[in-house]
Amino acid sequence: MDPYDSLPARSFWRSAVAEADPTRVAGLWTPAFSLGQDDTIVTAGSCFAGHLGPALSTEGLRWYDAEPAPPGLTEEERRDRHYGRFSFRTGDISTAGALRQWLTWALSDEMSREERTEEHTEPAEVWSEGGRHYDPFRPAVEPGGYATPDAVRDARRTTLAAIRDGVARASCLILTLGTTEAWRDRATGFTYPVCPGTVRGTFDAGRHVFHNATLTEVHRDLSVTVALARRVNPGLRVLLTVSPVPLTATATGGHVLAANTCSKSVLRAVAGQLAQELDHVDYFPSYEIVTGFPFGGTFFEPDLRSVTPGGMALMTRHFLAGLGLPAGLRPEPRTTAVPSPPVPVRSATREEFRCDDAVLDYYHRSPVPPAR
Repeated sequence: MDPYDSLPARSFWRSAVAEADPTRVAGLWTPAFSLGQDDTIVTAGSCFAGHLGPALSTEGLRWYDAEPAPPGLTEEERRDRHYGRFSFRTGDISTAGALRQWLTWALSDEMSREERTEEHTEPAEVWSEGGRHYDPFRPAVEPGGYATPDAVRDARRTTLAAIRDGVARASCLILTLGTTEAWRDRATGFTYPVCPGTVRGTFDAGRHVFHNATLTEVHRDLSVTVALARRVNPGLRVLLTVSPVPLTATATGGHVLAANTCSKSVLRAVAGQLAQELDHVDYFPSYEIVTGFPFGGTFFEPDLRSVTPGGMALMTRHFLAGLGLPAGLRPEPRTTAVPSPPVPVRSATREEFRCDDAVLDYYHRSPVPPAR
């Protein structure tokens, strides 16, 4: 008898994938820690994370919105200002470096004086256009901008306070990783969520530099992020996942298909490594569930980027099944301090979950070459 004789059917490609009904593949996730309906969940990360909170809330889990919309806004105004997408109004956080940055700014009080550097200080930079002012580190969050630079900073501090509150309250922090590609400020070292000059701002070739994070760098940034969060909340568990949404564009100079594979592979490898290294970290395979080739791309919209409601529903079903929670039993959404419930995923359109980097499609001018 060898070790393979006692393995379950899910360990073999033929029985688990090739001969299985793709919509009924089971056992994709065995959680490293328990998570129940009374545990508080906070979510942050790439645009795909904007699906997760509302989806889990709709299924009866306790998703915590730490920065709810003020009263009086319409549904469209809440959506345009990124209320109800993530637990904090950070906008899309697509890279591990940007995740570390936000957590560092929010939780710097947990660091000793010796540990603090310039990167731990909230930046003063503000972008100004047409008499309005914007936050360079979440340029799409307030589409009409702010009246003054101080108003930009005040709004950011509100979000930093929400991050501190959410991390301190949470049983589980779900971080969704999107890409390894980012733009940085050469002078300050700060990482932007998108290239300056796209959503907002002005691109300066002498100041703004492209950086494609290595596996070592991603591992370092996530390790610091997790460790810092657990200083505030020692019992916090962290669930990592990789967004199945491909890159809109790559600045590497290579083909976007190869660049996307490289980026997602690095993120997946680091997430798996951290889950092996740390008992309080786990990985959920949302990337595999949506992009796995047995599904034949059926969980993408015609743009081959946006995840369909069916794809989100399948991912949520696997999440609940792994936790041993019943799927399909949907009580009223359980959020905290949210004046109005988020838009259910089943009725969401692509525009409601539009990624910040989708603006890069605007710069595509070349016609699609004819098929040969």
